[in-house]
Amino acid sequence: MKFALKNLVVAAAFVAAGAANAADLTLNAGGSVTDQGWTVSGLTGSGTLSFSPALLGALNAAAINVTQIDPALLTIEGTLLEPTGYQSIKAAAPVTSLSGSFDGTTVTITEVATAGGAAQQSFDDGFLIGDGALEIKNLRVDLGAKIVYATLVGANGLGTKDNVALWTISNISGPTSFTAVEGPITSVNELTGLVITSEAFGYFIQGLGVLDGGLETLQSITDYGSITSTITVTATQAIPEPSTYALMGVGLLGVSLVARRRVK
Repeated sequence: MKFALKNLVVAAAFVAAGAANAADLTLNAGGSVTDQGWTVSGLTGSGTLSFSPALLGALNAAAINVTQIDPALLTIEGTLLEPTGYQSIKAAAPVTSLSGSFDGTTVTITEVATAGGAAQQSFDDGFLIGDGALEIKNLRVDLGAKIVYATLVGANGLGTKDNVALWTISNISGPTSFTAVEGPITSVNELTGLVITSEAFGYFIQGLGVLDGGLETLQSITDYGSITSTITVTATQAIPEPSTYALMGVGLLGVSLVARRRVK
């Protein structure tokens, strides 16, 4: 009888511990994930990259044309060939996936991925060796490491570089952890102080064909801009299966029997 009671107590402990184990999950747009009695679906939202004034100045000085890469949407104020040049550039890219962990009560987001981006086309002038091109697309933000990864596609022999550490993030504002509640959950975050990595900087120089004059201009940029994201998901708590209730009942029964035995 002692052996049976011990087994029941162990079963109860496993039931209790199961709710505390964190699971690593990824939610894709148009899909759903279910874990520990919760289903999350309905992923919508976008991340908007706002070019910094220093980056706009470099694009204007080097006469680099900027265009969108679908499904991202580019919003531009000003025209490159006008005296004022670019005054504002924002690229809004749809969120394609969220990755994180769930311990039964709290969701912690660790990564966000988006689709599309922006392309840069350079022309022969005092900053460049000739026509060059660089695509920056499909960003993946690692919130823990504070790094933005991207796919880069460039001219001048650069080709395609996947999963490039593009920028480091100086600051992240807004919540990245949430208590599980039923219904829509919306998070607004801002990533500021984007600093280009040495690896990505080399790819920029190669793809665009930058000469010494342009190199000095690019090297002077200490902040490439900021990313603001608004993301919504919908959470639903599932009704436990009868087998789950039975297992919980077995566990509670084991604890009850032990308690009664101790009293006697």
